[in-house]
Amino acid sequence: MSLDKLAQKPFSIGVELPLDNDWARFETNTSGPFGIPDMRHHEARIQLADKMGFFAAWVRDVPIYDPNFGDAAQVFETFSYLGYLAAKTERIMLGSAAVVLPLRQPWLVKKAAATIQSLSKGRLILGLASGDRPSEYPLFNIDFPSRGARFQEAVAVLKGEPKRPLQAGQKVLPELTNTPLYVAGLAQQSPMWVGQNMDGWLAYPGTPEDHKKRVAQWRNVAGEKPYVSFIHLNLLDEPDAPITRHRFGIETGVNGLITELKAMQQVGVNHIGLHFRRNTLPVEWALEYIGKQVLPHFHF
Repeated sequence: MSLDKLAQKPFSIGVELPLDNDWARFETNTSGPFGIPDMRHHEARIQLADKMGFFAAWVRDVPIYDPNFGDAAQVFETFSYLGYLAAKTERIMLGSAAVVLPLRQPWLVKKAAATIQSLSKGRLILGLASGDRPSEYPLFNIDFPSRGARFQEAVAVLKGEPKRPLQAGQKVLPELTNTPLYVAGLAQQSPMWVGQNMDGWLAYPGTPEDHKKRVAQWRNVAGEKPYVSFIHLNLLDEPDAPITRHRFGIETGVNGLITELKAMQQVGVNHIGLHFRRNTLPVEWALEYIGKQVLPHFHF
C-alpha cells in the first residue's frame, strides 16, 4: 500500500541531481575526468530548489564510476545522500532514479528506504532499476543476465511478499509503509508485470511526441499511475530563444521551456525532472528564474 504524493498532482516539476553544470564545463575544459560533478555547492543548491518550490529531487544510483560511460551521477551513495537531503530540506520530495536493485541486498534496501521515509516525514519515492552497466556486476559477484529475476525477487521483499518470509515475531524496523515504488524502464520485466506491480514509471527522456506514444503504452498496462521523465536543459537568458533539441533535452529560453512543459503535460506526462548538467549559465540563476517564471504556471 503506497501513499503517492506525486500521483495526487496532475503535473509537477522537479530537479535531477547533481545540481551542477559539469557537462557544459567539460565541453570547453577537458582537464579532468568527464562526468564527475563539482559537489561543493550541493547543499545550498538543493535548499534553493526546496525554497523555490520544485516538487521533487531525483538522485541517481551509480555504484562504480566508469569512464566508458562518463557519468558519476551525484557521486554520493544514494541512500546515505537521501538521508542527508532529508535533514537539509523541508518540503521537496526525495526520489531515487533509480536504485540498482539486483546489486543490493533487498532486506537492507527495505530497511534503508523505510529509514529515509521515516526521517523525511513521508517524502520518499523509491525508484528502482535492474541496471544497465555490465562492468559493475562482476565486482559484486553477480551474473548480469540474472538481473531480471533478481529484480523481481527483490521487489517481492520490498512489497512484503518474499519467497522466504521472516520468522514469527521478526520485523524490519522501521517498517516500510506508504512508499511508492517506481521503475526505470522495464527492468527486464514484461510491460504487464511492471504495470501491475509498480506504482509509477521513470521513462527515458524524449520529445513530447515520443512521450505521447510511451504514455499510451503505460496507461494500457498501469491505468492512471504516474508517468515521470526528465529534460536535459540549457536555459538561455533570452526569454524568446527558440527550442533547439539535443540528446535527451532542449536549449531554449523561458518561454520555450514553458511551451515544452505544457506539451509534456498535454500528452499525459505527470512529472518532469529538470537536469542542469548541460546548463551554460549558473545553476543558481536557472533555479531561481524557473522558480519565479515557470513553476507558477504549473504548481497551484
